[in-house]
Amino acid sequence: MTQNGKCPIAHGALTSTERSNTEWWPTTLNLEILSQHDTKTNPMNQDFDYREELKKLDVKALKKDLTELMTKSQEWWPSDYGHYGGLMIRMAWHAAGSYRLADGRGGGGTGNQRFAPLNSWPDNGNLDKARRLLWPIKKKYGNKVSWADLMILAGNIAYESMGLKTFGFAFGRKDIWHPEKDTYWGAEKEWLAPSEGRYDGAGAETLKNPLAAVHMGLIYVNPEGRDGKPDPAKSAEDVRVTFARMAMNDEETAALTCGGHTVGKAHGNGDTSVLGPEPEAGGLENQGFGWLNKKGRGIGRDTVTSGLEGAWTTNPTKWDMGYFEMLFDHEWELKKSPAGAWQWQPVSIKEEDMPVDPEDPTKRTMPIMTDADMAMKVDPTYNKICQKFRKNPANFADTFARAWFKLTHRDMGPKARYFGPDAPKENLIWQDPIPKGPTKYKAAEVKNAIAATGLSVQELVATAWDAARTYRGSDMRGGANGARIRLAPQKDWAGNEPKRLKNVLGKLKRIAKEHGVSIADVIVLAGNVGIEQAAKAAGVKISIPFKKGRGDATSKMTDTESFESLEPIHDGYRNWLKEDYAVAPEELLLDRTQLMGLTAPEMTALIGGMRVIGANHDGSKHGVFTDKVGALTTDFFVNLVDMSNTWKHAGNGIYEARDRKTDKIKWTATRVDLVFGSNSILRSYVEVYAQDDAKKKFVHDFVAAWTKVMNADRFDVT
Repeated sequence: MTQNGKCPIAHGALTSTERSNTEWWPTTLNLEILSQHDTKTNPMNQDFDYREELKKLDVKALKKDLTELMTKSQEWWPSDYGHYGGLMIRMAWHAAGSYRLADGRGGGGTGNQRFAPLNSWPDNGNLDKARRLLWPIKKKYGNKVSWADLMILAGNIAYESMGLKTFGFAFGRKDIWHPEKDTYWGAEKEWLAPSEGRYDGAGAETLKNPLAAVHMGLIYVNPEGRDGKPDPAKSAEDVRVTFARMAMNDEETAALTCGGHTVGKAHGNGDTSVLGPEPEAGGLENQGFGWLNKKGRGIGRDTVTSGLEGAWTTNPTKWDMGYFEMLFDHEWELKKSPAGAWQWQPVSIKEEDMPVDPEDPTKRTMPIMTDADMAMKVDPTYNKICQKFRKNPANFADTFARAWFKLTHRDMGPKARYFGPDAPKENLIWQDPIPKGPTKYKAAEVKNAIAATGLSVQELVATAWDAARTYRGSDMRGGANGARIRLAPQKDWAGNEPKRLKNVLGKLKRIAKEHGVSIADVIVLAGNVGIEQAAKAAGVKISIPFKKGRGDATSKMTDTESFESLEPIHDGYRNWLKEDYAVAPEELLLDRTQLMGLTAPEMTALIGGMRVIGANHDGSKHGVFTDKVGALTTDFFVNLVDMSNTWKHAGNGIYEARDRKTDKIKWTATRVDLVFGSNSILRSYVEVYAQDDAKKKFVHDFVAAWTKVMNADRFDVT
């Protein structure tokens, strides 16, 4: 088709210039976040079970094939020094390194690096080549190993093939088949935009919920220095902050930095201006390859990726102590790479201490350090840690191996999701360990004891909800299992109403002790009791499905500091907002809903039910559109779409429903309540439940969604 040609099909324009609904109406609530991984995007059959496929995997053979790949050169993409280790490590690192503690998103647990924007990030340049090198192995083993597992395992095998004893590896990462549009990487309009977008002129944070990288398009920090201006002291600040947002302490950060650059090299021996576009912008003939150099070799010693050029150590394919020797035994000065990037080079160095050329072992090349490497030398804390590592190579290797395991497994969630012969047995605090709970008790007797406490439906439901709502499917953390709501820091969170929580937990703990059951199970059962009572009050008899066996975590099993990121600052389900934010409350609701793994219809049912039950935070009446509070009725939906009402903004984010004839105030509501009537998609769900024949359907839909939330973190059962 020429530029002047006419489109012969109506939908063809959607791939070019057609505007989407959100472009036409930018303020409308975009619900795509709740259906982005719809089954329609998944090529696997509905009965496909990756864990069952893993049982068929010959792990020993797979590891052997990967080990052989490391030193098997291919003409289309020659390996550095005859070893693909550095490339595979960088691929695995950058897949896992996108993880952030704040919302659990990112990481290597889904194979997301295959899709935009990550596959085309500047910092991921030429990793498309690493994935293509793995294709023959993926083709051979098929569905018995996911791309997500294979990419991380390749990094592990790379280190082992170069002499490191790794801490272990766990299979179990399931692939996605569509980009994760929900992950917010930054508001910048261009890659590697100046950090003023995230920091002010003095280097202070400007984001309420800071992201990990200092620029969009980077995994961590700019290797040339903050905003491309070398300053190791400032780079140390950036390194410390970005790694802390992955829950890494100073020792882990130093180990990862030094161990990551103990092998491999940076690539910048060429002109960046001649490189072709990134994978997503390439022509059809490129077949998904990006950054192609069609004016020169662009491979081997002439590869351009980061723009920096050189190796960090004398022996870039061996796990040794060469990084520390190179960094601390030389003085360094700033130089420009052939690609024009700032890098540090030794003021003087013996030829035998220089790394060899990546293609010709008879030639020697100048080693380099990035600004982040120099931070390890300049920053007093990092320097002290590095000196300790240098004196004790075994300690360095072990610390790195553990930090590498944490980096590559942090987003997998609890050990119950681990699979395979190399999964370590040791319990690590960052895995949020939870002991198995008792199952030899009669749930009916426990429920009767709960009902006899005199606790209200609202108290029972709110406590169970607050315990379970912390779950986030991004990294499988949080949830009711473990009963951490009774421990610091959760017991003191404002969103959990500490005074009410203390009273309820006091009674539930006694029941747990008397009946030999975990507090975690009792909390969930208490919520179920409340829901069953509410349904009965609405004229519907139900029995909520329940799975025994939750355990009770202890303070020693709880990484208190990392749990701070799970604190709710809003909860649309309980109509609560800690403070006003730049993002609208209904947008925050969608974010929380997606993290909990709920669909838009499930969200609608839960909101309507929680309102009429009266489970709002601190007893707020906003959105409680019923005269029968505590009964699981469809009143929220019926009264929201009642045409005898008119709605008016009363200020401070509150709205009033007034009788169309008398102007009398009937109800009050928040933005979260009213979006279910104003958004056309959500209104269609509301109308289903507002119909006269929907009473039983609503209760059963609510119970199904409620049970899903209560069991979201049960990886210990199938």
